[in-house]
Amino acid sequence: MPQGQPTVVPDDGLTTRQRRNRPLVLVHTGVGKGKSTAAFGLALRAWNQNWPVGVFQFVKSAKWRVGEERALRVLGDSGEGGTVAWHKMGEGWSWLQRSRQDAISSEEAAREGWEQVKRDLAAETYRLYVLDEFAYPLHWGWVDTEEVVSVLRDRPGTQHVVITGRNAPRALLDFADLVTDMSKVKHPMDAGQKGQRGIEW
Repeated sequence: MPQGQPTVVPDDGLTTRQRRNRPLVLVHTGVGKGKSTAAFGLALRAWNQNWPVGVFQFVKSAKWRVGEERALRVLGDSGEGGTVAWHKMGEGWSWLQRSRQDAISSEEAAREGWEQVKRDLAAETYRLYVLDEFAYPLHWGWVDTEEVVSVLRDRPGTQHVVITGRNAPRALLDFADLVTDMSKVKHPMDAGQKGQRGIEW
């Protein structure tokens, strides 16, 4: 694709501008490092375009403070770009009021997170949705992939959705507009080195 020129122009009745501004579903999958980080890079671009951004972390622990979270929260609160809302499954999701006794399983939490994403898509709450590690609940069968594809296909407006995680289901890959499979060529863990500050988090 030299200079960003498409190699094919479909006969779909759309103008170049309409085709360019079509909302996308992106999937970052594979066993390599960088799937979430690439999605958070998209969130930075969205923030710069003054888009409201919603991040939904489906697997990572609430105790794990990733650097991208802090940076995007600060940027979202700065008033200079778009807003950023950050929701973590490990915190019981920010929209749920639960006591410790009402703790729910990870499977139930994943389903509740997806229900909130569906509500936000219907309301067009965000322009970019980062569904971080959402491929795992799909792979495990906690959330129905066919339903996800149907909801994403019918979402209103110009909402972009990026889904990260290993083992993204084939139906999702077939539906998505952009799929990147991150493969590992080499990693320090292969030589016995644990993850380190500033690189992994």
